[in-house]
Amino acid sequence: MDEAVVAIERMCYGGAGFGRVEGKACFVPLTAPGDRARIRVVKEKRSFCAGEVLELLEPSPLRVAPCCPVFGVCGGCDWQQLPYPEQLKQKGEIFADNLSRIGKVPRETVLPVAPSPACYGYRSRVQLKLSGRSGKLSLGFFKSGSHEVVDFGEGCPLADHLLNRISRELRALLPGLPQVGQIAQIDLAMGDDGQSVAILHFKGSDPRGLVERLVACRQELPSISGAFVRSGDKEAPLPAFGIDSLSYGIPAGLFPGSAEMRLSFGRGGFSQVNYRQNLELIRTVWEWGGLKGSERVLDLYCGNGNISVPVAPHAAEVVGVEGYAPSIADAVANAEANGIGNASFLVSDAAQAVRRMAKRKERFDLVILDPPRAGAEAAADIALLAPEKIIYVSCDPATLSRDLAILGGNGYRVTRSKPVDMFPQTYHLESVTELARV
Repeated sequence: MDEAVVAIERMCYGGAGFGRVEGKACFVPLTAPGDRARIRVVKEKRSFCAGEVLELLEPSPLRVAPCCPVFGVCGGCDWQQLPYPEQLKQKGEIFADNLSRIGKVPRETVLPVAPSPACYGYRSRVQLKLSGRSGKLSLGFFKSGSHEVVDFGEGCPLADHLLNRISRELRALLPGLPQVGQIAQIDLAMGDDGQSVAILHFKGSDPRGLVERLVACRQELPSISGAFVRSGDKEAPLPAFGIDSLSYGIPAGLFPGSAEMRLSFGRGGFSQVNYRQNLELIRTVWEWGGLKGSERVLDLYCGNGNISVPVAPHAAEVVGVEGYAPSIADAVANAEANGIGNASFLVSDAAQAVRRMAKRKERFDLVILDPPRAGAEAAADIALLAPEKIIYVSCDPATLSRDLAILGGNGYRVTRSKPVDMFPQTYHLESVTELARV
């Protein structure tokens, strides 16, 4: 089967549209529900095939014009052809389907998707790829399914205007940097106060020349508050100039009784890419946690205390666990800076920490977890801590569904789950799920 005609029925996790060809499931990127397309089949298996669009025979009435000139070539986003309300609808259906099929979660427990206040310009972090093939310098993101860099010109529509301004300043400077061909990636991050940090990933043997050049060119990079050069994954970044941490605010009144706070994270540390939706995550965890001031709370994968610190004033005790030591240092500093005296933080693999606590017969009233995309290794062991409630923050519906099924087999049931759109124009999604002990 070289070519086929397919009618797109819906969108799928992964970003492609779904239809059928001769009864076989067919996945086609860059399509929209309602499209009728002639496609080239690029992969065919017994149970499914994948294709690429050759011609839109009948474009869907849902379609809108993408705002990015390299959309469809750049692999940074998937759904600019869909209006935002349709993106929310498709994300909600995909999320509920995953939880129902894999996690055995009743669909009626899944709430509507919490929309992002901004559909574009929301990203506070980007990882820019750099390529110098054929004497041409390209700065942007990888082409979908490849390591070919697609140059994004003036910037990415998903990124905050400050990050795009920084990318333009760097673009002007890059040709004059020593061994520019050895710079593979540039990480840009910003706080919500206009401060920013850039980390240049250098593959050469001696990064000192690059550091010295950045110092000498400081005036040509006015939008960068701090610059570093990383040489090797295990080496600490070398400072060139400026600040080494960023911060974001938690406004007073985010939830009843909450005070204004400011949380910091070190260069290279993790933070959510959409600050306004991060507030929605924190507010939902607090609301569903139902804290009265007497509870003992465990926050697994706590990072810089993003959730631990704001909720701590409403609990008796909070224990945070995180495997990345610099983030724990940030969490300790954030607790101290915000006057939190009832929180302690532990550097440990989360699964090992849970098993040690269970062996000591420790108990918690509430367990919060916000694991990476791979999910929670110790999902089954959390039940040994006997919390009345578990609140699971996830960035991956598939691993969330897997872990919910595990927790379901260990005495917990899902009472509600809220998808939170942290990443407009993509198929990615955050969520908050509440489980109660049966």
